[in-house]
Amino acid sequence: MVSGNIFHCRKHSWPPEEYINRTTLHLLDFDSAAPPEQAWRRRLNSHANILKEFSVTFTEAIKMIRLGIRLWSYIREEASQGRKAPIDPFTRETCKPSASQGVPLGGMGSGSISRGFRGEFRHWQIVPGTCDASPIMANQFSIFISREGGNKKYASVLAPGQHEGLGKSGDQGISSWGWNLSGQHSTYHALFPRAWTIYDGEPDPELKVSCRQISPFIPHNYRDSSLPTAVFVYTNSIGGISHLSGDHVNEPFIGEDGVSGVLLHHKTAKENPPVTFAIAACETQNVSVTVLPSFGLSEGSHITAKDMWGKMVQDGQFDRENCYSGRSMPSSPGETLCAAVSASAWVEPHGKCTVAFALAWSSPKVKFLKGSSYHRYKFTLFNELYFLVAGGTVWIDSSLPATSSKNSLHQSAAVENTNVNVTVAKGNSRRGAAVENSVTDGYDAISRKGLEYDEEEIHTRNTCEEKPVIPQESNSHHSIHKDTLKDPQDETDDVGRFLYLEGVEYIMWCTYDVHFYASFALLELFPKIELSIQREFAKAVLSEDGRRVKFLAEGNWGIRKVRGAVPHDLGTHDPWHEMNAYNIHDTSQWKDLNPKFVLQVYRDFAATRDFSFGADVWPAVRAAMEYMEQFDRDSDGLIENDGFPDQTYDTWTVHGISAYCGCLWLAALQAAAAMALQLGDKPFAEKCKSKFFKAKLVFEEKLWNGSYFNYDSGSSSNSKSIQADQLAGQWYTASSGLPSLFDDYKIKSSLHKIYDFNVMKVKGGKMGAVNGMHPNGKVDESCMQSREIWTGVTYGVAATMILSGMEEQAFTTAEGIFTAGWSEEGYGYWFQTPEGWTIDGHFRSLIYMRPLAIWGMQWALSMPRAILDAPTINFMERIHVSPHNARLPHETGVRKIATKAKCFGNSVFHCSC
Repeated sequence: MVSGNIFHCRKHSWPPEEYINRTTLHLLDFDSAAPPEQAWRRRLNSHANILKEFSVTFTEAIKMIRLGIRLWSYIREEASQGRKAPIDPFTRETCKPSASQGVPLGGMGSGSISRGFRGEFRHWQIVPGTCDASPIMANQFSIFISREGGNKKYASVLAPGQHEGLGKSGDQGISSWGWNLSGQHSTYHALFPRAWTIYDGEPDPELKVSCRQISPFIPHNYRDSSLPTAVFVYTNSIGGISHLSGDHVNEPFIGEDGVSGVLLHHKTAKENPPVTFAIAACETQNVSVTVLPSFGLSEGSHITAKDMWGKMVQDGQFDRENCYSGRSMPSSPGETLCAAVSASAWVEPHGKCTVAFALAWSSPKVKFLKGSSYHRYKFTLFNELYFLVAGGTVWIDSSLPATSSKNSLHQSAAVENTNVNVTVAKGNSRRGAAVENSVTDGYDAISRKGLEYDEEEIHTRNTCEEKPVIPQESNSHHSIHKDTLKDPQDETDDVGRFLYLEGVEYIMWCTYDVHFYASFALLELFPKIELSIQREFAKAVLSEDGRRVKFLAEGNWGIRKVRGAVPHDLGTHDPWHEMNAYNIHDTSQWKDLNPKFVLQVYRDFAATRDFSFGADVWPAVRAAMEYMEQFDRDSDGLIENDGFPDQTYDTWTVHGISAYCGCLWLAALQAAAAMALQLGDKPFAEKCKSKFFKAKLVFEEKLWNGSYFNYDSGSSSNSKSIQADQLAGQWYTASSGLPSLFDDYKIKSSLHKIYDFNVMKVKGGKMGAVNGMHPNGKVDESCMQSREIWTGVTYGVAATMILSGMEEQAFTTAEGIFTAGWSEEGYGYWFQTPEGWTIDGHFRSLIYMRPLAIWGMQWALSMPRAILDAPTINFMERIHVSPHNARLPHETGVRKIATKAKCFGNSVFHCSC
């Protein structure tokens, strides 16, 4: 979908011929059995080094000691209540993170399982907000080969055997299996949501095997993209903290269309809803499928892992009658219950065959820690999308909880379960002998309208019904454009409710200051989900939660959610009903959340031309803008920061006017004016225009130094720092088709300064853009975040450069993230891209939301036609201030709006609208 391969001229591309010989590529070059040229690649024998984690300096620790003490007490208090704090820097995973990740499995909101590039299954995220990173080595694909006459037999697990705990002599468990693959002639290829593993003469020198995996991540398809399944064309097991708890049951099944396998009924821990996993293969005229419903990993098992392996080596398949054996006995506590599926085929010399396996899981209910349960929904560019699967997502049917056992404030609703039909896709791979592949397994209907209005009184409706145009490769990014982002499937906007985590270490749903960077991916690929999230936040703006909360950084108290303030997040333990899980600072005093809301809403409105959406959220947009007036303390039209980290850089203190928040505010004034004019609220448009021109003069007078905008207008040691993110407001302005905030010279001068200092003075541009840089060329080390390189911010800076005609600098800037995170000489952050890293390569917060901002670059390369046409209409010039016909500031201009946006009906929120 990029206009040309982003890194097509870069030395870090991986030509497939360097990893697979041409003969093998030719043999596999049918029906997607060969990997694409654009894929990311890694040899299976590559070392998966342990990643270096971020740590604070002594000076930073002294500054944050009070915060640390309060945070420690808060974490202990939450643990005493059986809950996990959303941020816990003191607890470390027993499984140290390593450079071993690969493409995750599953759809969006269905839970996910990651699969390392060497074949191990890890990072189990089935229960919302919990993640077990440990690999389960019993979950494997294996191959058993024999030729006529019994000569040249090969039996091997299709993964290298260099793993802890393997190789114990006399073991009746998985050490008894054949871990014979070295991996030196086998390669992994990834282009999300697909992956290919090519075994080029391993374990059989004469055999070429391709295993390709795919998950149902399909842009603009809101039904199939949530299916909890993955298909492997050519084994799999599920694990987690409860796999030894007992009472698990396995059950063989024979389905339709020749699909046979085993169901693994899994009882989860901590009273979470049960999960059923399925491993299956498709029987065809040439493929025979047999199963072993249960075996164990210890000597006391009726059938051991060693017995299973021996049976496959000797017979190449299991007994056919196993399919009719019925349910197994429930497992005992401490016992691991496994299952295996075998698919056997005969391959003629120079012939080929296809064997298809599928892994699926069913967990139709989602239970959060505060007791509410819901029913799930039924229904660098590509690879960064892994986060929408592996980052922790929940997609539910209805706004009402299915059950609510603990919180009496929530109303229960009986929601009927709907079966999901899963279609297993067929694929192809090539063999050169009699081959048996086996897989083992070790363990409030939300209203589209947020407000009521008279349809006849809103005449400006979008009538375009064209399907979105997906941009293809082109020599010029101006040659192909998308129309308005309408979904082609149906006309309903109710796609349920969608949540995704800020990161697997920061367990907060839909963190909004970070969504600002990541939302381009959702708007591009699943626009209805993006609009649904915006409606959620619009309703939240007009709601208030008066419960008292202690803020850990300052130790002061305040209320959880203030009316008019955009919430930081939708919560942790009881999302939608208990927002703002983040309690380090009082985010009602943050200066970036409200402008970011207005900017995202306008961008989405401009791109989709969805006037019903605009009408729905407009009262919240006005409220968000009016809320910010309290921070303009000298009535110059510009908001001021309050001498603490009151924005997304929540350890980086700001004094007075700031480049980051000030630029966002200017952009929000312009966006609000444009949206008000289009929705008929001309007085508010005039008000925002008047403030914009007044504030712009002050902003430039206080911060412009001749080559860039200073960090802030204070007198601290870093007030003149070069902030990489200083033009975040201009990024959104240009992305939304609005007139530039500043003269072209000032925009390009600032970007060139960022490129020359923040990018190129850090390891020669090989790491991305450092957040802060002193004008003397030294990294700003005033706090932990000023000295970090944030992956998503770097992508945002690169997008701004593209929009300003600086494509060469843009791709060099973004290449730094690619080099440090994804290349072979980098740190090994593939498919677990962190929030950021330091210049010496220590990461902070793996598997993070913000790197999805790479889709902001794609957006800049091929924006919808609705936005591309917008600059020809200068909304700011069309607004004429006329005090004679101005209405009162609190009036809305959308005709005959009966009520403001509806609040959260069955929650603790109290709307004061």
